[in-house]
Amino acid sequence: MESGHLDAFLIIQTATVVEAMQKIDRNAKGILFVLDEEGKLAGVVTDGDIRRWLIKTGNLQEAVWKIMNKNPKVVYERERKAAADVMRKHVITALPVVTTGNHILDIVFKEGEAREGSLKDKKALADIPVVIMAGGKGTRLYPYTKILPKPLIPIGDIPIMERIIDAFREYGARTFYVTVNYRKSMIKSYFSEVAAGYQIKYVEEEKPLGTAGSLPLLGDAFHEPFLVTNCDVLIHANYADIYKHHQEMGNELTIVTALKNIVVPYGVIHSSGNGRIDAMEEKPKLSYFVNTGMYILNPAVLDEIPRDAFFHMTDLADKLLKEGRQVGMYPISEDSFLDMGEFEEMRRMEEKLNLKSE
Repeated sequence: MESGHLDAFLIIQTATVVEAMQKIDRNAKGILFVLDEEGKLAGVVTDGDIRRWLIKTGNLQEAVWKIMNKNPKVVYERERKAAADVMRKHVITALPVVTTGNHILDIVFKEGEAREGSLKDKKALADIPVVIMAGGKGTRLYPYTKILPKPLIPIGDIPIMERIIDAFREYGARTFYVTVNYRKSMIKSYFSEVAAGYQIKYVEEEKPLGTAGSLPLLGDAFHEPFLVTNCDVLIHANYADIYKHHQEMGNELTIVTALKNIVVPYGVIHSSGNGRIDAMEEKPKLSYFVNTGMYILNPAVLDEIPRDAFFHMTDLADKLLKEGRQVGMYPISEDSFLDMGEFEEMRRMEEKLNLKSE
């Protein structure tokens, strides 16, 4: 591995959690090896380590050495041929090749290995219903949505809703409930021709009901936690792990959240009393977790949604929080969240999926 490429998998131990998330996004392998001040291997951190830390603390600014595994597995150059056996024995997918002084020479990756846990989770959602909220008009995407309903707007040559369905099917999902209103006949017509290997049940809104208001129309169809997603987002994450997390945490509602970094395009002034400037900060970066529009709900929370009324998922979350009920989050990285809600984001989605815009 060339030194420039190797750098994509290395991070200094004083870097922050948010910096580690961004670097893991870029290397697309889900792992970083942490170096001390002398450039020696000090530990390893994975996207799973970061996620567990954020669920526990929500602290994006902690130094990465606080969350790393301080005893990473390694091989020396003379042992390189044994790397595959070491990875198989310890169930790991990446192994650093180090000098006797503990400097990294190379990194060996397990060939053909999928990201964290995905191979064993291919059937995890086989009996779990997925609700796709597809009744909106998509006014932010005019003039496209004057011709096509938002769920049928193509990303590349495949409609966004079909891509969403395919992503859930990778984890075994077979039953989809789709709430429809605007241009519903076009949606039904398209999927009547392409749906194969899965079932779509349509829930028709007589009027717009928001991102949660149509859920009571499902009646008592669900007896276990189910997934809900907007029809204009793609989430690159382990859906089986998201579902498992919801159950293990005992949440009534889990919101999938994504890191969002915002750069203030000005020099920021920090001041105290009497107009005195204490410090200046050039183009600071702010980091937040945002709502992606993907959720896991327990069936009981449907009773909290008013019937035949405009009601958003955020309204439901606020109501549960005010009642002291458990609402949790499942954090993902910035590049794992693709939103088609605006034209600029559509182009970003196509770029991320390596598609060529027409």
